[in-house]
Amino acid sequence: MGSFSMMHWVVVLAIILILFGAGKLPRVMGDFAKGIKAFKAGMKDEDDDVGPAPAPQPRVTAAPAPAPGAAAHAAEPHPSERV
Repeated sequence: MGSFSMMHWVVVLAIILILFGAGKLPRVMGDFAKGIKAFKAGMKDEDDDVGPAPAPQPRVTAAPAPAPGAAAHAAEPHPSERV
């Protein structure tokens, strides 16, 4: 039941020849092969487009520039720290 007999394949081939004719069969198979080649090329292009993800760049953040006069305020103690 899992495999088909030789008679089954002969009947299938005969039906295909009747439907498509002997002249159309090579053209149909050629079109089928072109479709497979186009599919493979599309899959290859898609793989090339995606490619490996770029490595993340480290973020460099600069410390904000001190405001003018901030150095003078930094030297003074906070009012709650005064004795």
